[in-house]
Amino acid sequence: MCSCPDAGRGARPAPGGWRPHPGQVVFTGNARQAIAAALGSLVPAGGRVGVDELTYPLVKEIAGRLGVRLVPVAGDEEGMRPDALAAAHRSGALSALYLQPALHNPTSRATGERRLTELAAVIGDLGLPVVEDRIWSFLRPGAVPLAAHLPGLAHVVDGLSKRVAPGLTVGFLVVPPERVETVAAAVRSGGWSAGRFALEAAVRWLGDGTVERLVAAKREDARRRQELVREHLDGLRVRSDPGAYVAWWELPAPWRADTFTAAAAAHGIAVTPGTAFAVDPHRTPDAVRLGLASAPPRTLARALRTLAAVARAGPPGG
Repeated sequence: MCSCPDAGRGARPAPGGWRPHPGQVVFTGNARQAIAAALGSLVPAGGRVGVDELTYPLVKEIAGRLGVRLVPVAGDEEGMRPDALAAAHRSGALSALYLQPALHNPTSRATGERRLTELAAVIGDLGLPVVEDRIWSFLRPGAVPLAAHLPGLAHVVDGLSKRVAPGLTVGFLVVPPERVETVAAAVRSGGWSAGRFALEAAVRWLGDGTVERLVAAKREDARRRQELVREHLDGLRVRSDPGAYVAWWELPAPWRADTFTAAAAAHGIAVTPGTAFAVDPHRTPDAVRLGLASAPPRTLARALRTLAAVARAGPPGG
């Protein structure tokens, strides 16, 4: 738990009026550790965690290390379906739920307020704890946290590496008041406590406006990169939010995700196949995720043009 008296300094209410007390914040070395601490404190070995059919790959790794089972829950363009969540829980009780409502990785989908309200009603009826991953939410201002609807059940994960720089890996969890000591104990037992220097830097930069300025610049940068996607992949089945740093590309037949990934690599371009995100190994999409943040804009534009040409040419021998 934070030992910094200034941890709440400069805090602003989140969208939806949600503003937790500073005493509800538990700091970790990075956001992945925050996810692990939340799940580890909520789910017993052998327990079941509901997730989207496509989810953050590291959650699959964390679940494997904790000995818990991920249960894919069907969704649509709005995100996880409330009726599918209820059905998954009936088929075998879930211990917790992991969601990314604001800019889902890998699809960049954002769950709207109506769907959030519907999901919150089902989750509340089930009394199901939620790990809400908001790592990318800073790119979508105004995105209301699910925690605003479920303050007694939501465990909100966030961090600064995406907002600021990879070297500032401070992660944090906002948890219900009665869960603070349990989650803090999970952090200590996992050796996941935040470093003092990184924590002091994070508090200072949050308070003096540095993080806010960097966030504004990154939002504009992401918007420009999405314009390149629209320009160079026009006519192809690409799903992306206008403010996201990723795009989800459903490949044209007869491409398969693995063969397209290999073809892209032959041109010196790295994409991530849909299989990396699929929870059910028997239901893997012929799609790839494009990461847009790292390459300089000119390099990104050239890579997108190359990928479009590769896709339209079809697989070798196809």
